[in-house]
Amino acid sequence: MIRFLPLVARNLGRNPLRTALTGGAILLAIALVCVLRTMPAAFDAILSRLSNNTRVSIHHSAGIVYSMPYAYLNKVRSIPGVVDAVSWTWFGGAIDPDEGVTFPNFAVDAEHVATVYEDYALDPAEVADFERTRTGALVGQRAMTDNGWKVGDLVTLKSTIYPLELEFRIAGTVPGASLRTSSESTNLPVFWFHREYLVEALREQGIEFDVLGNIWARVDDPAKVPAIMAQVDEMFRNSEAETVSETEKSFFTSFFSQVQGLLVVIQAVALLVTLCIVFIAANTASMTVRERMREIAVLRAIGFGRNLLFGTLLAEAALLSTAAGTAGVFASLGLAKWLAAMGTANPAMGPLTAFVVTNAVLVQGIFLAFLIGIVTGAIPAFGASRRSVALTLREIF
Repeated sequence: MIRFLPLVARNLGRNPLRTALTGGAILLAIALVCVLRTMPAAFDAILSRLSNNTRVSIHHSAGIVYSMPYAYLNKVRSIPGVVDAVSWTWFGGAIDPDEGVTFPNFAVDAEHVATVYEDYALDPAEVADFERTRTGALVGQRAMTDNGWKVGDLVTLKSTIYPLELEFRIAGTVPGASLRTSSESTNLPVFWFHREYLVEALREQGIEFDVLGNIWARVDDPAKVPAIMAQVDEMFRNSEAETVSETEKSFFTSFFSQVQGLLVVIQAVALLVTLCIVFIAANTASMTVRERMREIAVLRAIGFGRNLLFGTLLAEAALLSTAAGTAGVFASLGLAKWLAAMGTANPAMGPLTAFVVTNAVLVQGIFLAFLIGIVTGAIPAFGASRRSVALTLREIF
C-alpha cells in the first residue's frame, strides 16, 4: 500500500482549488476546536491562581450578600490552627455613580491583610504605608491599569450602598496570587481600604457599624482545613447568623457558576463545528469519487483489486484531513500565543490569557483530523470499490 502513496498524493493535486478549500476548512475547524478545548483547563488554571488550599471563606448561610456580626472575626481567629483572619465588607464604591461599580472594593482589616494573603507578593513597604495611612488603599494591578492610576494618586469613590463619598490615597498594588510553579500572577481588580475608615465615616453619619460581609481565614496546615471549616460552622450553628465555610477554590467556583454553564455551551459549539466539517469533507470526498468513476472502472478492469482501490481512495481523504488538521493544531498554538500577547497589552481580556494548548490537546486535534478523514472517506470509497465494473462502463460509455 505504501508504494501507492505517490499516486494518492498526485490525485490530491488534480484539483488544487478544491483540495485547498477543503483543507482550509479542516484547518480552521481543528484550530478552533483545539482553542475551545483549552477553555475548561484555562478556567481551572484561573481558579487555581485565585485560590489557595490553606485559605477558607466564611460567609452567611443565606448567601454572601447577607451580613454577619463583626464579633465573629475574633472567634474565628481564636480557633487553633487558624493563622489569621480578615474581614471583607462590600463598599460598592463607584467613580461615576451613573456608570455603576466597575471594580470590586472592600473594607478590610488592614493589619491582617499581609498575613492572610502571604502568597499575593505584596510589597512590605507598601503594606506598611497602607497600614499606617487611615485613608490608604491597596489596589489590584488590573484596576490600576484600567483606570490609569499610580501609587500615590488620590481616588474618590461614592458608595452605592452607604450615604458616603470617601477619598483614598493609593498606598500600593495587589499583584495577585503567584502560581507555586511559575512567576505568573493573577491580575486582580480588587480595591482594599481600611475598615476603620468606613466605621468612622458612618459614625459621623450617626450610624453604628458592627457587621461584616465575609471572613477569610488562613489555616496553618492544608490537612486541617476540613476540620476547621466544620468547627467554624458548628460554632455558629443556631446563632443569629449561621455560617457556611468553604475553600477558596470552592468559593470562586460557586461565584463563577454561570461561567461553567458557558463552558458547556462552548464545548457544544466545538462539537457542532466538528460535525459541520465532517459533512463538508464527506461531500467533497463523494464529489471526488463520482468524478473519477471512469478511471476507477478502468483500474478495476486492468487488475486493481477492490481492497486496493478502497485503500487508496480512503488514504486520499485521510491524508488531506490529517495534513490540514496538523496545520490547524499548530495554528491553534499561534492563536493561543497571540491571545496571551493581546492580554498582556490589554489586561481587560483577563481569562483569554490563560489559554494554553497542551500536548494532550495537540494529540487530540491530530487524531480528530485523522478520524474526520476516515469517516468522510470510508463511505464513498467503499461504494466505488464495490461497484460493478460492467455496470459502471455501460453508464459511462
